Amino acid sequence: MNSIVVRAYAKINLSLDVLRKREDGYHEIRMIMQTLDLHDTITIKKMHKDSIEVRTNLPYLPVDHRNLAFKAALLFKEAMHIGDGLQLNIHKRIPVAAGLGGGSADAAAVLEGLDRMYQTGISLQNMINLGVRLGADVPFCIMKGTALAEGIGEVLTPVKQMPDCYILLIKPNLIVSTKHVYQSLRLEHDTPHPDIDRMLHAINSHSLADMAACMGNVLESVTVRDHPVIQEIKDKLILSGSMASLMSGSGPSVFGLFDSKEAADEAYEYFSKCKYCQQIFLARPYNPVNDF
Repeated sequence: MNSIVVRAYAKINLSLDVLRKREDGYHEIRMIMQTLDLHDTITIKKMHKDSIEVRTNLPYLPVDHRNLAFKAALLFKEAMHIGDGLQLNIHKRIPVAAGLGGGSADAAAVLEGLDRMYQTGISLQNMINLGVRLGADVPFCIMKGTALAEGIGEVLTPVKQMPDCYILLIKPNLIVSTKHVYQSLRLEHDTPHPDIDRMLHAINSHSLADMAACMGNVLESVTVRDHPVIQEIKDKLILSGSMASLMSGSGPSVFGLFDSKEAADEAYEYFSKCKYCQQIFLARPYNPVNDF
């Protein structure tokens, strides 16, 4: 096999809690993650020369060692002693620097694609062990579906697939630094924390209404303070018929859950006319068993 085409799926955080800052500088988190059907497409080709080339449809994306897909290809080559060169053609659809895991998804897809292309037969756990060396969200992007993530994101427990629904994603015209958000987070005694156990119960009960009632993201305490337009989008999603709205990750993307396609379509039309909405997508939960 000289080439392969793989999909890299976006993620959202249905709930995100930060428990403490660890001595190594990372933060201990507990969150519920969900894969979406919104995806990038990556074509991987073997090359005779021993190098890695990355091409994308977005001219402002780095195509060197700063790109997580590049890092993933290099890591795989070194770990599996691959002598071929590799060309990665990445067609981006997932918004960049949006809290939707686009870079992590690309890295995960490259690892999975190379495993299939070279038929190395890496176990899921060993693939996750490689992924965590690239970033905290990469292990989940390898596993996909619905999961409880703990530690720095690498301790994953699969849970029931969330109920099917329509998920409206809105990325405002903002740049948010994940590093700044975590550095600015203050876990005071009165900081509101989402109830992760209640969210797990709602998912296990397959109740979208119960899920909507307990969504939360502790990082909003920083990002919304710095960028009030995020709260404005959240409020307008509710007014547009969303059952709940939440910022994903450290932001700035916001999503709303809809149980009706008609309501989701109407909200899409409304937000497509808002000047502060840079990118808008209508997505659905993704179940990895349907991938092949």
